[in-house]
Amino acid sequence: MGTHNINKNWLTLETVDDIISNNLKLELSEEATNLVVKCRTYLDEKLGRHDKPIYGINTGFGSLCDTEIPAADLEKLQRNLVMSHACGMGEEVPQDIVKLMLLLKIQGLSYGHSGVQLITIKRLIDFYNNDIFPVVYQQGSLGASGDLAPLAHLSLPLLWLGEVNYQGKKISGTAINKQFSWNEIQLQSKEGLALLNGTQFMSAYGIHSLLRAKKLSSLTDLITAVSIDAYDGRISPFNDLVHKVRPHDGQFITARNIQKALAGSEIIVQEKSHVQDPYSFRCSPQVHGASKDAIAHVQSVFEKEINSVTDNPTIFPDEDEIISAGNFHGQPLAISLDYLGIAIAELGSISERRTYKLIGGERGLPAFLVAKPGLNSGLMIAQYAAASVVSQNKQLATPCSVDTIDSSNGQEDHVSMGANAATKVYRMIDNLEKIMGIEILNAAQGLEFRKPLKSSVIINNFIVEYRGKVPFIENDVEMYPLIKKSIAFIKQYSSNLKIKDFLF
Repeated sequence: MGTHNINKNWLTLETVDDIISNNLKLELSEEATNLVVKCRTYLDEKLGRHDKPIYGINTGFGSLCDTEIPAADLEKLQRNLVMSHACGMGEEVPQDIVKLMLLLKIQGLSYGHSGVQLITIKRLIDFYNNDIFPVVYQQGSLGASGDLAPLAHLSLPLLWLGEVNYQGKKISGTAINKQFSWNEIQLQSKEGLALLNGTQFMSAYGIHSLLRAKKLSSLTDLITAVSIDAYDGRISPFNDLVHKVRPHDGQFITARNIQKALAGSEIIVQEKSHVQDPYSFRCSPQVHGASKDAIAHVQSVFEKEINSVTDNPTIFPDEDEIISAGNFHGQPLAISLDYLGIAIAELGSISERRTYKLIGGERGLPAFLVAKPGLNSGLMIAQYAAASVVSQNKQLATPCSVDTIDSSNGQEDHVSMGANAATKVYRMIDNLEKIMGIEILNAAQGLEFRKPLKSSVIINNFIVEYRGKVPFIENDVEMYPLIKKSIAFIKQYSSNLKIKDFLF
């Protein structure tokens, strides 16, 4: 099993995908170790010769920032912080997201600007490497002073508190530490704040959603190509000449993907009686492409974020500075997550429109894609189901980042609501997989009625794989099991794709 070295090198979306997909273990580089020790040593020496209040280190938190804390109580202050801020509610955060939270928290603390002890980071690495996932809840963060409540739950097991998921069971923080013979972490000055301040909840959800979005944005090009052949569409809208004179990257990539998918199809080259296709087919490069470009922008924001120090105050040993500022504020992520949600909603919206056209009884296809419509309802209500999910995604696309509520007695008077944006986008991507599952169910069904003409090798191979999971519908059957299998196929197929815009 491989290892990923935590260091100062730029962490990319592709690197994260590699770490997660290959289940790599983490280790702290010598460089990162030295930086962490240097920062902690500096902070201890600073407190030894400094009698003025330093926010969060020898003061209270939030609106209690002017309350000085005696040196004898600094350890208790940090423990109290973690316990009191663990106010999460709602559903549990999925364990693959918690794993990302651990990875990103470790990365952020490794830069040597947070003042944590080396043992604290190493224990987080122990949790990660042993697949010990603290129980974290989806609700409770305003995305402002970092993700306080979720990160408090992430940190509780360090103190023999809270709960973890381990090997399929939920056990106490005390029990997991005893099982591995680990001592309780005795938090030193600033450490609780370093653990709780930060954007790792928003970032983990965002990175997870970006990984899925990039793969789905490629897969939807392939499914569109299947729909085009099923609908007897034209190839001309995907000609390079069209896209070179409007050179948006995503548009060009989408057109090229669809061209490649259809290359060699007998259906696409047959003479057409129609001059144009509906926008949902003809304008798929422009619509998919706009979403690809949005995803690329959001990726650039998140890659900056996961290579940043986002706790507070920030410690600069070389400059002899401890600065209380606002790197924990989630606004860059909140706006980007809202943008990502819009991009996801549009991919689902245009997918459902293609489904709608396929069941309309046009271009030689039977109504509702079944041989005996009337006696059989065929895929009529599958389109209803897709439409309901599309509508929900449109509603969820309403931005979270324009909202704010005062907190901490007005000290934290503008918040990002990025955590709500993050959990919302996760749900929207689940919905997109459902919509795409229904489109491929229809497109594969429609393609059968084009026989004896054959589609391309790429599409035929894709459909053979799909038919291994979902059969052709001869007559009405219970539909929900087929829809469920179709969605599962989308999930599995997309998860195996690489993080790149070109599918082929």
